[in-house]
Amino acid sequence: MAKMEVKTSLLDNMIGVGDMVLLEPLTEETVINNLKKRFDHNEIYTYIGSVVISVNPYRSLPIYSPEKVEDYRNRNFYELSPHIFALSDEAYRSLRDQDKDQCILITGESGAGKTEASKLVMSYVAAVCGKGAEVNQVKEQLLQSNPVLEAFGNAKTVRNDNSSRFGKYMDIEFDFKGDPLGGVISNYLLEKSRVVKQPRGERNFHVFYQLLSGASEELLNKLKLERDFSRYNYLSLDSAKVNGVDDAANFRTVRNAMQIVGFMDHEVESVLEVVAAVLKLGNIEFKPESRVNGLDESKIKDKNELKEICELTGIDQSVLERAFSFRTVEAKQEKVSTTLNVAQAYYARDALAKNLYSRLFSWLVNRINESIKAQTKVRKKVMGVLDIYGFEIFEDNSFEQFIINYCNEKLQQIFIELTLKEEQEEYIREGIEWTHIEYFNNAIICDLIENNTNGILAMLDEECLRPGTVTDDTFLEKLNQVCATHQHFESRMSKCSRFLNDTSLPHSCFRIQHYAGKVLYQVEGFVDKNNDLLYRDLSQAMWKAGHALIKSLFPEGNPAKINLKRPPTAGSQFKASVATLMKNLQTKNPNYIRCIKPNDKKAAHIFSEGLVCHQVRYLGLLENVRVRRAGYAFRQAYEPCLERYKMLCKQTWPHWKGPARAGVEVLFNELEIPVEEYSFGRSKIFIRNPRTLFKLEDLRKQRLEDLATLIQKIYRGWKCRTHFLLMRKSQIVIAAWYRRYAQQKRYRQIKSSTLVIQSYIRGWKARKILRELKHQKRCEEAATTIAAYWHGTQVRREYRKFFRANAGKKIYEFTLQRIVQKYFLEMKNKVPSLSPIDKNWPSRPYLFLDSTHKELKRIFHLWRCKKYRDQFTDQQKLIYEEKLEASELFKDKKALYPSSVGQPFQGPYLEINKNPKYKKLKDAIEEKIIIAEVVNKINRANGKSTSRIFLLTNNNLLLADQKSGQIKSEVPLVDVTKVSMSSQNDGFFAVHLKEGSEAASKGDFLFSSDHLIEMATKLYRTTLSQTKQKLNIEISDEFLVQFRQDKVCVKFIQGNQKNGSVPTCKRKNNRLLEVAVP
Repeated sequence: MAKMEVKTSLLDNMIGVGDMVLLEPLTEETVINNLKKRFDHNEIYTYIGSVVISVNPYRSLPIYSPEKVEDYRNRNFYELSPHIFALSDEAYRSLRDQDKDQCILITGESGAGKTEASKLVMSYVAAVCGKGAEVNQVKEQLLQSNPVLEAFGNAKTVRNDNSSRFGKYMDIEFDFKGDPLGGVISNYLLEKSRVVKQPRGERNFHVFYQLLSGASEELLNKLKLERDFSRYNYLSLDSAKVNGVDDAANFRTVRNAMQIVGFMDHEVESVLEVVAAVLKLGNIEFKPESRVNGLDESKIKDKNELKEICELTGIDQSVLERAFSFRTVEAKQEKVSTTLNVAQAYYARDALAKNLYSRLFSWLVNRINESIKAQTKVRKKVMGVLDIYGFEIFEDNSFEQFIINYCNEKLQQIFIELTLKEEQEEYIREGIEWTHIEYFNNAIICDLIENNTNGILAMLDEECLRPGTVTDDTFLEKLNQVCATHQHFESRMSKCSRFLNDTSLPHSCFRIQHYAGKVLYQVEGFVDKNNDLLYRDLSQAMWKAGHALIKSLFPEGNPAKINLKRPPTAGSQFKASVATLMKNLQTKNPNYIRCIKPNDKKAAHIFSEGLVCHQVRYLGLLENVRVRRAGYAFRQAYEPCLERYKMLCKQTWPHWKGPARAGVEVLFNELEIPVEEYSFGRSKIFIRNPRTLFKLEDLRKQRLEDLATLIQKIYRGWKCRTHFLLMRKSQIVIAAWYRRYAQQKRYRQIKSSTLVIQSYIRGWKARKILRELKHQKRCEEAATTIAAYWHGTQVRREYRKFFRANAGKKIYEFTLQRIVQKYFLEMKNKVPSLSPIDKNWPSRPYLFLDSTHKELKRIFHLWRCKKYRDQFTDQQKLIYEEKLEASELFKDKKALYPSSVGQPFQGPYLEINKNPKYKKLKDAIEEKIIIAEVVNKINRANGKSTSRIFLLTNNNLLLADQKSGQIKSEVPLVDVTKVSMSSQNDGFFAVHLKEGSEAASKGDFLFSSDHLIEMATKLYRTTLSQTKQKLNIEISDEFLVQFRQDKVCVKFIQGNQKNGSVPTCKRKNNRLLEVAVP
């Protein structure tokens, strides 16, 4: 029988309902209770069909380990419990195997975990795709782009400590094997207003705090910054420090990530300079000043901050100061310059800071794209990851919330369309009849916002472009006129009679009925934020900057490219970006991750049902479930369905021989499930009602219990029988071993008794023989003793006749023998130490032993000398041989010799091999150096000395310059004929060369050295070793030296020296060189 394969399923060990398509009954309350039940059991992921619902746990869970990655790798989507890895794997395999471009849409409100979800998707794809140095580099660059963008685009808000304040869409490009080639990042609507002002309890963008906390003192001084946050007006102080966030460590992480992504050092430096300039812009303050014509203008209070900004950016101070004080308006050929009052100056300052930071962020995104883009031009597969703001409903909702919610309306629209399309395609593919599904279509809300003629964005643009006085109130009046009758628009001044009595609407507000609920928008700031104006004077001042990066951020400031056309508004730009994004998403297969925030405290284990209910509504989860289960709530391939439920039918259990579909048909007929509750597709079984599925699960659970009981019964019977057989076998073995043991024990007892009896008998026999032998021995000893006494008596009788004649000689020999014996025994105890230089020796006790005493002393000295020599190493033997050679050559001949006896012969005193000064000299000599010493070479002309390095090798004698190390002379040893020196206490010696040799062209050498004895000895031994001839050592107080063609007599005399005990040499005439020795 084949082993049954054990598979897991989404339905196994289910906590709550893993796929809410199967939820019964389907209400808002049951959805929330199901999410809470799973959340309480650390199950943060739940499915709605192929959509993943993720509830932020606000803590680390052990569900993202490498082992988990392997668990979900290449597995069916519904095969394991819900997980973000399952969706990531499904998207990656569809892209790799089916050649379908994918997109993963991650939505949810701030703090719901969208950014972390996008990181998990990217880390999973990086883990399961190919390996290799190049592939790993691409993956590392893609992953390391996140810390950079988070530092510059994320901030702490009241709802999230790491809230993304921009929308990010990343296209990851793969080759045909599924290995990443690169990526492209698109950013949407950075919340640049945060640069200049943050709500209470929130922070500015992370990078400002990271720079001040993590930069070194040297870098801060270079950027003209201080570490104290309170020094900067753009940084809120009430939330400057965030618990659990190490800004200094994050700064190091960001710099390392920028290096990995590919930023050059000068680029990182330029980016930090721009960040520092933005920080310092907030410290510029203005004061009012009246002009003669009565107009108000503004002046900068403290120009020190302005000066430092100009030094950072390379802008002329006067140019930037004028840009903050005046505004130039150009119309056709005319230019009009007007002064700015204090309020307008502050507006200009903040506009510059916002634009500078926003453009820097866009430059960072483009720079990252340059590094991570695919280098090959082959056809690529694409997986897009969209991490964008969720639907936002605050107490005060402004222009930012309006366009964010507009984007979410568009995402909801494409979500419903693609979900229905996917359902319809699957029904058609499986041959199931398609029925129309009723659902709420939010196209009417999208049209209210984006219609080109009477949409809210179009009217906002029209109001911004209208001449005359334009305010937020005039914009609201226009909305009231145009949108008054729209069923999803409300305002206090609306002409629609339905809302005339709605006093909950304050003035200067309007309300839109979004798909996620009603949102009240404060109209204040809509016009200014949509205009997003930066005065041309500031753009031109930035373009004149000496800072290359800042200059590139403001191309419109180039006077040669002045464009009088009004730049597009923020709303129209965002609308175009959203249209492009929607067009991009419609070309890809969508995958959805809906993120939910369980509480506002950012705390673990807290599930706020009211907050979750609000998110469930605006995420449209209930609508999503209804759309998904409008046709069939559950579908499954025939093979896994049969494998799961085959035990419910006798015909399919334990193995079905035919096709899987036929087995499922037999199974469902056997269970008598109503025909209207299911349909057979081409490859799947479709179940209409979740109750039918739960009925199958209950039957399966009961059947598994019955099977478990049967298995237990069979197992227990088998276990008992096995135990009985084992006991029976054990009893037989134990009996056999016991019988063996009893026989062995009896045998050992008999053997022991036998041995005791044998030992007693042998003992008795031995004692009997011993008695007999002792008696025999005593008899023999008695006979021997008697014979000895008898022989003694006979000998004494004979000896008495000769005793008196030989007694004296015998006594003398005996006495002498005893004296010699005593002498040797005493000498044994009086032997001196084994030191060869110990001259102690015991005195002679008797005169007749004089020659013996001396010979014994000589033998002992030779013996201890041999023992002492045996201890020498080869190196020591060589030294003593040289010392012995020196003794034979100079003892009693040279007065300098006794002082050299105690000095060890070292040879290479200069250590040329270790001294880098003589590297050139070392490289020039290939032979082993025997002597390396500085000597004084006597000048032939005047008798003065010059320092030279004296080198002796195995074959040559060399002289080298002491300072440069350059070889001056090289003499082969075969050309050295004699060495001459005096008998006095000086270090002068002459080296005589063979006449006619090349080395003798300048004559013999005369040297002076402190190691004369050693040098002469080594020269003698080396010459003897190489030439097999003894070198002539002449010791005389007068000797001749050949200087070129002349022979000069060197004469040594006794004399008093002015400079102490140093011998001096002086040239007396052409034939005499006199050396005065003290």
